[in-house]
Amino acid sequence: MACELGHGHADPLAAADELQHELTYDGLRTAEARGSNRGRRPAVAADKTNTVQTAYLEGCSITALARNHHVSRGPIRTAVADLLPDHTANEDDAPAPDAPVTLDMASKIADLLRTTELEPAERAALDQE
Repeated sequence: MACELGHGHADPLAAADELQHELTYDGLRTAEARGSNRGRRPAVAADKTNTVQTAYLEGCSITALARNHHVSRGPIRTAVADLLPDHTANEDDAPAPDAPVTLDMASKIADLLRTTELEPAERAALDQE
């Protein structure tokens, strides 16, 4: 005869989920009491963020900055998020800063693109060294 779960039996998965939920929130409350922020520290240290932003504004690509700082591209994008064209300024009148276009690609791809028809702005970005 097959064994069936009847009334009075607790679902072990629900109990484990509830325990994990309680432990997570206990840990968050403890961290908050100690003054810790949620989440992990940024991969690009706060003292290097200005250096990264300046290099980005001077035309250094996100990929090159990631290589130079030994991190992935994500943390660099986070560090320069305020400078990216998609970013909306907090003030309505504040214009988004003009960021130079920098292409970082393999030479074979660049050679292929040079033989295709491009818009003038795309051609200018491709031809810059």
